[in-house]
Amino acid sequence: MRWRKLGLVYAADGKLPWAQSHAFAPTPVMMQNGVIRVYVTSCDGDMVGRVGHVDLDAADPTRILRVADAPVLDIGAPGCFDDNGVVCTSVVEVGDELWMYYAGFQLGKKVRYYLFSGRAVSADGGKTFIRQSAVPILDRSDGERFVRSGPFVLRDGPSRFRMWYISGDEFINVAGKDVPRYGIRYLESADGIGWSRSGVPVISPAGDDEYGFGRPFVTRTPSGYRIWYSLRSRSNWYRIGFADSEDGLTWTRHDDDAGIDVSASGWDSGIVCYAAVFQSNGQTFMLYNGNDYGRTGFGAAVLETD
Repeated sequence: MRWRKLGLVYAADGKLPWAQSHAFAPTPVMMQNGVIRVYVTSCDGDMVGRVGHVDLDAADPTRILRVADAPVLDIGAPGCFDDNGVVCTSVVEVGDELWMYYAGFQLGKKVRYYLFSGRAVSADGGKTFIRQSAVPILDRSDGERFVRSGPFVLRDGPSRFRMWYISGDEFINVAGKDVPRYGIRYLESADGIGWSRSGVPVISPAGDDEYGFGRPFVTRTPSGYRIWYSLRSRSNWYRIGFADSEDGLTWTRHDDDAGIDVSASGWDSGIVCYAAVFQSNGQTFMLYNGNDYGRTGFGAAVLETD
């Protein structure tokens, strides 16, 4: 496939105290009246992230209509799993509500941080979200002691919620920095609220070079499902890859055919990551982050050939 880059769409301008920098993990939701609401996390001066949103024109996803002046989801209370940052990774429509599944950051002492998952609900059309629990919906388990996060939830019928998430049990040293090693696991839930203690591994790092698959994003295809992820490796840092599946459990990777890579210069010349793929006005678009995990904002690309 081939994606044509449309350029940088939004970067935090530093005017808001809670949004001094970054706009990472763009998560698009099709709203009414021709609006694409993109939930993103921006950071304050202490690098603590909160979820805000950027509204785009559905007819032109590079055109900004509005930027939120306050977070839609703030950090958790001191000592909670999400007290040092929250990152929206998927939003599901359930009746008249929007359910946000998010990653929560908590700093550690003997490891750099912990990443677990929460759920927040909006009853006002996505303007504000209220967390449903002070404890994570995905907490640590054997084999997933440090990372059980980045949940992407797809509703497949009234009583089937499917989740793909990142899972890790160790930190490794890469270029002098301790980073988690993690793969992608799978879970199901009848109500989208209760999830089992441990997921089924579906995609794992291959060899010594790869060590992570960030932010899974799943779409339906005529033959099943497609999962987009941020492939983290020693040789290429972050790149966008994808895999296809008939059932959502057994995946065939096609990373070399992703059709998008770093630019020769500019805001996405170092890495490309955190892809979100959606359709608008008969075209397929991708929102993604570039250098420094979204410090330079998020951009857009349009699919030219599949």
